[in-house]
Amino acid sequence: MSGFDVVGFVGSQVGLFTQALSDNSITWQKEQQFAIQAFQKNDYLAKVAMANPSSAQNAIINVAAIGITLNPAAKLAYLVPRDGGVHLDISYMGLLHLAQVSGAIQWGQCKLVHASDTYESNGLDKAPTHRYNAFGDRGPVVGGYCTVKTAQGDYLTEEMSLAEIKQVEASSKAKNGPWQKWWDEMARKTIVKRASKYWPRCERLDNAIDHLNTDGGEGLADPVEQQQETIVNPAEAIKQAIAAKGRTEEQFFDWFSKARKLPEAIHSFDVMTPDELQWAARKMEAQR
Repeated sequence: MSGFDVVGFVGSQVGLFTQALSDNSITWQKEQQFAIQAFQKNDYLAKVAMANPSSAQNAIINVAAIGITLNPAAKLAYLVPRDGGVHLDISYMGLLHLAQVSGAIQWGQCKLVHASDTYESNGLDKAPTHRYNAFGDRGPVVGGYCTVKTAQGDYLTEEMSLAEIKQVEASSKAKNGPWQKWWDEMARKTIVKRASKYWPRCERLDNAIDHLNTDGGEGLADPVEQQQETIVNPAEAIKQAIAAKGRTEEQFFDWFSKARKLPEAIHSFDVMTPDELQWAARKMEAQR
């Protein structure tokens, strides 16, 4: 773009990029070229960068700090113009990638479920069954799910209905931007964000999600996070769900200990924290 030296501007960020680098597999030589290509291919992005160079600088530094690549072939992260600035946007595939390379999970997938699909939940510790016609009319979206395989070989699945996804969309600061342009992508990203709360902790993933919710402008418009409804007497709710599924409490404790990555298996509700009881009760209730 006339008046904006893309190559010179990006090249001048080498020092800050190197200082912020969190993953040595991400190299300045490659990311510099990816960033230059992004500006050269998008005149509006270059215009925004020229008007707000500090935002473009921060976006490039965030690539290094989070440790993710702008390689367009990988489709993990992008430089995007938004609200008068340049921002680093991370896809749902990028979030799963960060969890995988950090060792939190072996692999993961996130898919949307349509009205004509056949979807069956196979329990908390098993991958669901999802059958659909990939080349036909599948009808409208009715929900979605994220399934990951942990380092120990266990499966964890988080499901969200369309109503739950819409609730997040309605409360998001990005509801008039990315949600309108890339609804499917934002829906998947929403599911992955919620699912990640139950995975082993991963600093790079936590940083990426925090970035998306703050600098990325994807957080809730209301400064107070929406709270899930509290289940009264969650231990009793879990027991009822266990009985309804024909399982034993010992099977539940074995699943729970693996799902929460506890150093030692538990065998009593008395040692579970209130948050753990609420989480387990919601999971069990969702599978009834």
